[in-house]
Amino acid sequence: MRQTRNIQRAAIAATIGLAVSFAPPAVAATGTSSTALRDAVSAGTVMTHLNALQDIADANGGNRAADSPGYAASLDYVEELLDAAGYTTERQAFSYDRYDFTSASLERVSPSPETYTYGTGFLDMSYSGSGDVTAPLTAVDLNLAGDRASTSGCEAADFAGFAAGNIALIQRGTCSFRIKADNAAAAGAAGVIIFNQGNVVEGDDRLGLFGGTLDLPQAAIPVVSTSYATGAQLAGLSSVVMHLAVDAGVSRIDSYNLLADTPVGRTDRTVVVGAHLDSVAEGPGINDNGSGSAAILETALQMAELEIQPTNRVRFAFWGGEEDGLIGSEYYVSQLSARQLKDHAVNLNFDMVGSPNFVRYVYDGDGSAFGEKGPNGSALVEKVFLDYFASQNLPVAPTAFDGRSDYFGFINNGIPAGGLFTGAEDLKTAEEAAVFGGTAGAPLDPCYHAACDTINNVNTTVLEEMSDAIAHATLTFAMTTSAVNGTGKGNGTGNVDLEYKANKLLK
Repeated sequence: MRQTRNIQRAAIAATIGLAVSFAPPAVAATGTSSTALRDAVSAGTVMTHLNALQDIADANGGNRAADSPGYAASLDYVEELLDAAGYTTERQAFSYDRYDFTSASLERVSPSPETYTYGTGFLDMSYSGSGDVTAPLTAVDLNLAGDRASTSGCEAADFAGFAAGNIALIQRGTCSFRIKADNAAAAGAAGVIIFNQGNVVEGDDRLGLFGGTLDLPQAAIPVVSTSYATGAQLAGLSSVVMHLAVDAGVSRIDSYNLLADTPVGRTDRTVVVGAHLDSVAEGPGINDNGSGSAAILETALQMAELEIQPTNRVRFAFWGGEEDGLIGSEYYVSQLSARQLKDHAVNLNFDMVGSPNFVRYVYDGDGSAFGEKGPNGSALVEKVFLDYFASQNLPVAPTAFDGRSDYFGFINNGIPAGGLFTGAEDLKTAEEAAVFGGTAGAPLDPCYHAACDTINNVNTTVLEEMSDAIAHATLTFAMTTSAVNGTGKGNGTGNVDLEYKANKLLK
């Protein structure tokens, strides 16, 4: 789900930034000033937690992945501090089957041999089967003309006359990737290449290289994806022989979410302040997402130290399994009854808040920048952040609700959400560099999902700014006396009326 993090930044230059002006001081709901809490939550204290997470990774194979000793030690660290501060903590266990990819290759053996590069020329599909095959390529019910409407591979009849042992060339469209792959396997295909559809769909890329998932159980044969241009080129050649190999498997993972509740506050207006605690296996994950986890941890600790008595219960949530597909947070929401869903006022999500070449992104809750609204109340969450940053004379930019972080399970079930993000592998634009500084044309986080995402990969200036905003928003929704969630009583303008990008990869 997070092979790349596309934040849809095209054509938003005009929306970047806030007018610098003398704004009123930051005040939370009911006139409560957030100054004391923001003063207590500093980059220095947040960095103390990040150093602890770095030490944990160093002592446990260099990472804090969901099933690792490093993650277990991270949970222990956070839980001990929250217990000592007086929070009611719970470890929520969950299990899942994780797709474990090792390698893949794709080559045209004949005519005119060509090797395709992984990541730019092709991708494995999540839950692809393993296999290594060299065989003729057979096109399956393609439509390369006109509107390129395609049902390729969606019906068993599409494979009439298919020679068992061949590799199937299938066009994207209409049915799920899994249906296409299963129909190919049933027809005796030894492997599958699914290429992009080649039509124009607003808000989607139906031309370039794309990633997708076959979902569980693991497919019987290797399956990869490629661009429309590559697929059309292969379809136009005669007597094509391909070499296709995927080395991948599935592992059973047992992990935990850590939930920490304030001892007081209305349980029918629960404010979930969340960040994922796990890293990728490739590195310690100090920016992604030690930074968000450490910031909400310190906010929780300082709320207790200041003896803040919230009007609404605040639940600080440290999610597991995010890097494997938002597993922990979606499990959490899946366990809520209809009544419990209504009792959740809002989700605040913080995933990467210390990127070295940062942009201050605020989720586009009202859909004004990207046309994708969050559920009713999400516009209010966005406004709280925008008003806060305006009060500090700090420019921001919008980022889309694109289903790429732990808010997804909440907004997909009607719970309003919002949050902050400082950037991943995307390149900083010239417009962003002009507003936020840093280096145009360079990644916002050059160590995203890499071994170099260490304590040295954190920009403490933006970490301080984002941590203060986290503290302010948490206090705002903790102290509000009006409803946020619910179509009747919500203050936002959004609704669940979109097909989320995470789900569209299934077709």
